[in-house]
Parts: sequence; structure tokens; C-alpha cells
Amino acid sequence: EPRCRQQLRRLQDSAGIAAPLPPRLEGRWVSTGCEVRPGPEFLTRSYLFYTNRLFKALQFYYWDPSCRDPSYSLVIKGKLRLRQASWITRGATEADYHLHKVGIVFHSPRAMREVASRINQSSGEGCRGFVPPGRSWAPGALYEVLSARTERDCSAALGFAMHELSLLRVERRFQPLPQPQQSGSRLVEELHLGDIHTDWGERLHYRPTGYQRPLQSALHHAHPCPACGIVSRADEHHPPILPAAAALPMRLSGSWVSTRCEVRPAVLFLTRYFTFHGNNHTWEGHYYHYSDPLCRQPTFTIYASGHYTQGIPSSKVRGGTELAFEVTQARVTPMDPATVVMLNASEAGSCGSAGSWSAGLEQDITATRGCSALGIKLPHTEYELFKTEQDSQERSLLYIGERPTDGSSPDSPDKRPTSYQAPLIQCAAASEEFPSYISLKYVGRKDANGVEALKPLPVAFLLFIALFLRWD
Repeated sequence: EPRCRQQLRRLQDSAGIAAPLPPRLEGRWVSTGCEVRPGPEFLTRSYLFYTNRLFKALQFYYWDPSCRDPSYSLVIKGKLRLRQASWITRGATEADYHLHKVGIVFHSPRAMREVASRINQSSGEGCRGFVPPGRSWAPGALYEVLSARTERDCSAALGFAMHELSLLRVERRFQPLPQPQQSGSRLVEELHLGDIHTDWGERLHYRPTGYQRPLQSALHHAHPCPACGIVSRADEHHPPILPAAAALPMRLSGSWVSTRCEVRPAVLFLTRYFTFHGNNHTWEGHYYHYSDPLCRQPTFTIYASGHYTQGIPSSKVRGGTELAFEVTQARVTPMDPATVVMLNASEAGSCGSAGSWSAGLEQDITATRGCSALGIKLPHTEYELFKTEQDSQERSLLYIGERPTDGSSPDSPDKRPTSYQAPLIQCAAASEEFPSYISLKYVGRKDANGVEALKPLPVAFLLFIALFLRWD
């Protein structure tokens, strides 16, 4: 059986993932590699939560996308209170946090100059002279950026906010031991924190509805993870220096599939499956959308195809490659009653053949120039950012640019992403033959005749479909 199909089925089976409520946060959680935030910013994180609800978070910032050349470190101390399950993002818990203090340690004179000038220029009276003129860089000196006690807050100039703590989810799964002769498995715990807005101007007051790249427990992380130990042993004076990674040429040809059930802002759960044909620069993509955070309850599937350009190295995001993707054809398969109702209610000529949609039956939407109900316009060009990497098990990973948080499309060069979505893993090389379409059978209850019936969706989610559904 092709590995792509196997991987999609494994994702739909949720691979034994449990998400305890309320989540247990106590302990240290660390980055599993160099993270890229919109901007771009390159960083690693090490967050320690205590049993008395206090926390100490370390954020290490770098000049480079390999996280080997540190710029500055932030030490963030505060208190976190878990609240109720989120009614917007299914499977997440909402939380309130209060910052007590934030300190910064500069790792070079250049970092000190750049950050000090940003704070001096863009902050209020209380922050001018943050680093007095003529003050020379001192290794290990800690400067206070925020203090609840003195009510001083100079953090905005850094684009700093900890709203990521207002939405969280802990997942537990078991990783099989790597050697065939070893039986059993090891526990892996992941902490998903709220996403960072792709627009720098919005990030200070944005309340997350999706997640960023998860942290893993310093004790219970996936193996091998060279970065985990390095990050967990670091402190603000000794930032992590990650192992050098070989730069890989961009080889897109072949098939790539999601490694997890992905969450997008505005409450979309999905898995993705792409095939790139390098010989003629055509691509095909399947987007499987779901109503739940384990990707078990399908809502609709989109198949899209078109052409892409030759990539050029990104001048803005080191290590990234810029491409343009043209979407020329698309088909939609509704998988649940709510989507069928919505599509059948769409205006004639705006989304396939109006009034003829039914669950499990695919319709071509190319002739109607897309589907306005799902936010799809055809033909359509997107300006993209890609990068390929190898993970610690030498598997090929593909990172595609992060979607704009506001639900729009990167349809002009100035909207090109500066950060990445969750990686896809290569499941078939260019030479392998694979079906052009993989259908995911919906998971449903059986009716009185033993036939699978589709599950109805909660009213709150139908409302969100109606208000927020976007696929660009």
C-alpha cells in the first residue's frame, strides 16, 4: 500500500493521541528545532511551569535561520490561570496570564544597539534612555523591559506579547522504539500554544485561535531530538547553539503529506497532500477539512491543481525559496450535511451546479471560476515561501508558507509569507506511481440498516462555518 495513503489513514486514526482536560503543564517544555515566526524572527523557547501556577519562560532570538548566532534572550516571569475549554477552538483550553517582569540579555554589541534604538524611538517617556548613550555592551547584563511593580513596559517595540499563553492544548502519544528488536514505546508530550499573528502590527493585541509549532516536554520528547537537550540546558546567559544543518537544494518533485492534524486560525482543522511534477512544473493538492482537532470528522475535501514557477532564494527569509503558484482547476467534495446545505444554498453560478450537491460526491468548480461560499477564486496566483529540511531521522520535510492570519490570500508579492506552516513529510519520490486522488471515507455512525450515517455537527460549529470559512 502506498506510504501516502498509509500516512493519511494513520492521521485519521489519530495515532493514539490523547488530549487531557484540563491540561497538565508542570515541568519544562522546549523547542525541537529552530523556529521561524512572522517577520521573520528566528528563535528557540524553553518554558518552565511550576505547580503554584507561576512560570518562567525563556525566548532565545537569533540572527540566522539555523539558530546558531544568538542576538538576545528574554526572561519572562509571570502567573498563569487555566480557565474553561475554548468554545472557538475545539480541543483547546483558554487561560489568563499576568506578567510580573520581562528582562533582556544582549549577546552582542550589535544586538544591544539595534534593540535599544528601537525601544528609544518607539516607546513612551518612561522608556527613553532604555540603554543610556555611550553605555557599552556587557556580557550577562540583564535589562528590565517590563515590570509590573514599577508599571514600566518597554516591550511593544520588540513586537513582544505573551498572548500565546491564552490558548493551549497538551497532547500525549506513544512513540514506538526505533530498533526493530526493541518492543514497547515511549511517551511523547507536546504543548501547543496560541499562534502569532502574521501581521506585525496586529500581534500585540491578537487573541489566538490556532497554534504555533508545538513545544515538547523536556522529559518526554520524541527521539532522536538533538535540539531538545541543548535547549533545556540553556539559560538567558548561555543561549542554545543548535547543531549545524546541511543546506538542502529545493527538490519539490514527489508527494508530500501532513505529519499531524493541523489547526489554522479561525477554526479550520485539516490535513494536506501534495504532488509536485518537476518535469513540467505542475502540482496537485488535496485539502481534507474536518470539524474536530483529531481530524476524524470530515466536512469537505478540496482538490486543486495548476502550475508553479522556478524557485529563487528568498532575500527576506534566509534559507527559504520564493515561488509563485497558479491555481487553475479545483474540485470540491462535501462530506457532511452542514457543508451540503451551505453549498446548495449558494448563489447560482457561484459554486458548481447550484442545488445539486450531495455528501460524498465530488463536483468540479472550475467552470464557475471557483466557489464563493468557500472563498475559492479561479484562476488564482499565490506568492509562496518554501523550504526543505531533513529531520533527525533523515526524512525529507517540506515547509510551505504560513497562511495570513486574517484569512486572506498571499495574492501579491508584498503578502508573501515570512514564516511556515507545520511541515509535510515526503511519502513518495518523483519516480513512484501513485493515485492522483486519495479519498478519505468519512467516519460516521451506523443507521438502523447498518449503513454509515453522517454525524450532525454542533450548531456553534455550523455558525463558524457560515462566518469564517476561508480557503484561499
